[in-house]
Amino acid sequence: MKSEKEKFHLVRSWGPLFAQSFNDWMEDRALRFSAALAYYSIFAMAPLVIIAISVAGLIFGQQAARGEVYQQIEWLLGSKGAAEIQTLIQASSDAHKSLLATVVGIVTLLIGASGVFGQLKDALNSIWGVRLKPGGGVMASLQEYLLSFSMVLGVGFLLIISLLLSAVLQAVNNFMTGYLPIPSFVMPLTALISFAILVVLFALIFKVLPDVEIGWEDVWIGATVTAILFAVGKYLLSLYLGTSSVASSFGAAGALILVLVWVYYSTTIFLLGAEFTKVYADRYGSGIQPSSKACFVSAEMRAEQGLAKAEEAAPAA
Repeated sequence: MKSEKEKFHLVRSWGPLFAQSFNDWMEDRALRFSAALAYYSIFAMAPLVIIAISVAGLIFGQQAARGEVYQQIEWLLGSKGAAEIQTLIQASSDAHKSLLATVVGIVTLLIGASGVFGQLKDALNSIWGVRLKPGGGVMASLQEYLLSFSMVLGVGFLLIISLLLSAVLQAVNNFMTGYLPIPSFVMPLTALISFAILVVLFALIFKVLPDVEIGWEDVWIGATVTAILFAVGKYLLSLYLGTSSVASSFGAAGALILVLVWVYYSTTIFLLGAEFTKVYADRYGSGIQPSSKACFVSAEMRAEQGLAKAEEAAPAA
């Protein structure tokens, strides 16, 4: 446990922490990872939401599930962005009515979503200065794919939990407001639940996805800060998307462009949170060490990749 003096010193250090995080974020060229993730999201977004609606439909019914999912999308993208995504999803749903199209859609989801998490893992490994040791072979590649697929299932599970909690809150609210003259509490509690699920999701990504060993305390602090950055960035981004003509400027491709813009900037914010997590763990936490199947990236390798810093990672094992 930290002493009161240590806690006070930590509070005073937030400014330098964020400054160092932003500096590392710039030096690690995080924007290129955001661009790659935006590309992979093209193949995963619509199929993932369609399958989420189908699974949630087994619990709520298709219409109710569709409304709940769109409500979550609206929380992320704003009303205008959600309307554009709804158009994209509807077009994809119409195209998947045949058995063959459904199978192709599922395969596309698995490839695209696994690619998203695979690219995200590469981004975190690069930001945290580690890489896989050479010579893993086919089994290592298979393990990487299974890990990415497991993350896809984990995200889907968290989405279902979010929908269930939202439905329970709505039911309780309807019951109480029918008997008591109290204002609705669904919106603030739903926002709080969405934030808590973001924290859990980011914590799982930081702990499970990259090839590092990092303490849970550092993970939770980093995930919470990342969720705050993400929520603030989401609000600003939704204002921008809601007032700009990004989607309408591209006609029929407007919804697709909207997804790309949202994923690009959202991933940029997330990677800034990852940089903060690393800086915090190194300064005040237990530090970040490579896992048994990974090693630090040497200064020479970082220089070859154009990622050299004033403070380099330890030499490769």
